Amino acid sequence: MGAPSPDFEGSPDYIQSLARGLSVIRAFDQTHSSMTLSEVAERSGLSRAVVRRCLLTLAHLGYIDSRGRQFFLTPKVLDLGFAYLSSLDLPELAMPVMERLSMTLEESCSLCLLDGHDIVYVARVPVRRVMAIALGVGARLPAYAASMGRVLVAGLEDAAMVAWVAKAQLRPLTTKTLQDKGELQAELLRVRIQGYSLVIQELEPSLCSIAVPIRDRGQRVIAALNIGMQARTGIRDYALKTVLPALLEAQTSIEHAISHSASSSVV
Repeated sequence: MGAPSPDFEGSPDYIQSLARGLSVIRAFDQTHSSMTLSEVAERSGLSRAVVRRCLLTLAHLGYIDSRGRQFFLTPKVLDLGFAYLSSLDLPELAMPVMERLSMTLEESCSLCLLDGHDIVYVARVPVRRVMAIALGVGARLPAYAASMGRVLVAGLEDAAMVAWVAKAQLRPLTTKTLQDKGELQAELLRVRIQGYSLVIQELEPSLCSIAVPIRDRGQRVIAALNIGMQARTGIRDYALKTVLPALLEAQTSIEHAISHSASSSVV
């Protein structure tokens, strides 16, 4: 199709309402995560009347939420970038590292993205089956009870993370599953600070998993890498002392590959 010409905005093909809606979404950023209608209008350069219609439409579609006079983006905005992330060569870049890691530890290794309140598997190197369900590329699991899900949600900006937790539907998958939203949010903050998530028997009674974030060149968390193991006596020490150091090395290798790929325009 080629790039639009500078005067494209005056052509019949230009959809002004779409452009305005995207301007409203782009008005939000790390330092402006929650704004009034007037603030959105000022940052987007649009009139209050136009911004009001955009905000109401985006709220109806689930991309915007509000609390009092404050508007903020919802996690559904992630859907807009999910297709792009899925089209990247991330699984291809990560797979050699994942295979070496899995071979070294003799444990299954997976790579996931966040899609709403689920994680979606985009690459996996299975060694043994440690879950009751079979997992493969495209499989989905509830993010709140998975180590990769917690790493991914912890990587969201504060307002998005709070909104994600607020809308999460927590149910007991095992007797150890976190079901209190306050406790979950505290755990996500802990994961953000420590740089990894360890989940033992919360998703399934037989499963222990530990995950780390994968970041792009801009330090945005775009994926999560984990090792899944059979839950057993001493598994916490094994996960932290043996698995985590190897997982962090793999994290560094994958992020280096992503950085090199991005700088070489190979995506």
